[in-house]
Amino acid sequence: MNMEDDLQVRWWKLEEKMMQRFGKKPDLESVLFLIGLQELGAGQEKYTKEQKQDLMHVAICTVLSSSGYYELEGVDKDGWPHFRQLKEIVPMPLKQQEDFLKDHVLLYFQQEQFLD
Repeated sequence: MNMEDDLQVRWWKLEEKMMQRFGKKPDLESVLFLIGLQELGAGQEKYTKEQKQDLMHVAICTVLSSSGYYELEGVDKDGWPHFRQLKEIVPMPLKQQEDFLKDHVLLYFQQEQFLD
């Protein structure tokens, strides 16, 4: 089994757990949105398009911080986390970019003890 196959198997396990919990299969954007909500700690019902994008940005910064790409600088008066980029993310093809993010998302859920 190569690394790409392993990543896919681990991603399917995450999708399965999410389906059990939320009743539908999530895509990467949905998972990032959920991570953003988790990190913000908010229970607001409705978000603007801009807020949804901000939540996904929070999620990306959060998951990539485990590899030293970002560092939490602090939280603003509204409770939104702000990050500082520590190193550049090397440009890569879209599929590789998606796999890079998925791998970091899976690590995040392992650290949160959502996955075995």
